[in-house]
Amino acid sequence: MSIDTIYALSSGRPPAAVGIIRVSGPNAHEAGYRLAGTLPAVRSAALRTLRDSRGSVLDDALVLRFDGPASSTGEDIVEFQCHGGRAVVDAVLAALAELQGLRLAQPGEFTRRAFENGRIDLTEAEGLADLIEAETETQRKAALALAEGGLRRQVDEWQQRLLGLSARAEAAIDYADEDDVGVDMTLRGDVAALADDLAGWLDRPRVEPLKDGIRIVVAGPPNAGKSSLINAIAGQERAIVTDIPGTTRDHIEVPLSLSGIPILLTDTAGLRETDEPVERIGVNRTRTLVEAADVLLWLGEPSDAPDHPRLVRVHPRADLPERATAPEGTLAVSSLNGAGLEDLLQCAADLARSFVPAEDAVALNRRQAAHIAEACDALRSVASSDDVVLVAEHLRVARTAFDRLTGRAGVEDVLDALFGRFCLGK
Repeated sequence: MSIDTIYALSSGRPPAAVGIIRVSGPNAHEAGYRLAGTLPAVRSAALRTLRDSRGSVLDDALVLRFDGPASSTGEDIVEFQCHGGRAVVDAVLAALAELQGLRLAQPGEFTRRAFENGRIDLTEAEGLADLIEAETETQRKAALALAEGGLRRQVDEWQQRLLGLSARAEAAIDYADEDDVGVDMTLRGDVAALADDLAGWLDRPRVEPLKDGIRIVVAGPPNAGKSSLINAIAGQERAIVTDIPGTTRDHIEVPLSLSGIPILLTDTAGLRETDEPVERIGVNRTRTLVEAADVLLWLGEPSDAPDHPRLVRVHPRADLPERATAPEGTLAVSSLNGAGLEDLLQCAADLARSFVPAEDAVALNRRQAAHIAEACDALRSVASSDDVVLVAEHLRVARTAFDRLTGRAGVEDVLDALFGRFCLGK
């Protein structure tokens, strides 16, 4: 099957200082010759005048050449770094479109070719997708650790250990009937050690809280100052504030970044007994949100606070004379003058940090964790297997789980969804 040569703008939309246009595939060098006349040496840049098929000058651009398989996609690549105006970029793209055997790339197709040609594995591709979508510093660092092969290198080490264990199990099967060769009695212990390593990774904080945000729920009775606190933290009026009890009927979510950690600050309906049908629905939703909260800010009486593992008791409206003294174990806060807000946010950030990966650490997503858990379960099964044939089968199941983790097998159902997250020229 012939492989198309693809092209696309790989930098941001014009206008910009520079527009980077990439061509990848078997006809990439020929396309470079057609536009630039000559190409520079491999992995070098040279200034060339770009011309279309009629000889009209398009632009003076830097041209780079990469030969496969030692390129980002594993294919021949030519890159044009031209001026980033709309007219220039459109003219170069139009000139490429006129060339036979070239077509515009689909979203994520450059990265998909890198994956299919073995330049990256599936975990690194997932890291690149996360890096493109990163909005906070913590998200960026976690994505970069994955994109730069942090998990791939760890999986390579696990796979090498697993192959060695499998070889020992197979040897025990082959020579089990010979008197001078017995079953390797240390095999089970070594398998258990590998399973413990996998379990340690499964206990780490996952990447999903970095993507979805740590849910910080503000709860309490009506007129406790919840909406005012939300507005003070957000720096704008996101919630309606009145003296009428029950004003907030449904929860309001405000996405923010707190100390580089993405959070979802949630205002809730006041908790009280009510016969009003609509308000009762809001109260029931509040109770559900309180149970699901990652961090709970409670603005009611300290003794009435729900049982929650990450609870912060807040003493609101501390600017009022009658509320000048905060009960023990509470944080005094004024949404009016900002007193105590910094301490409250620091406390919430410290609690939220327990949900996110350590600085520069590799964090697993749900798919990756599921395959590692599958491998771990298979390895744990070895402890209850006295038959070396069953031991070898459990080890084979673990190897297959690793192959699905890295994309070497059984991942067709996730590829389209993953690479569809990329932009056109990535």
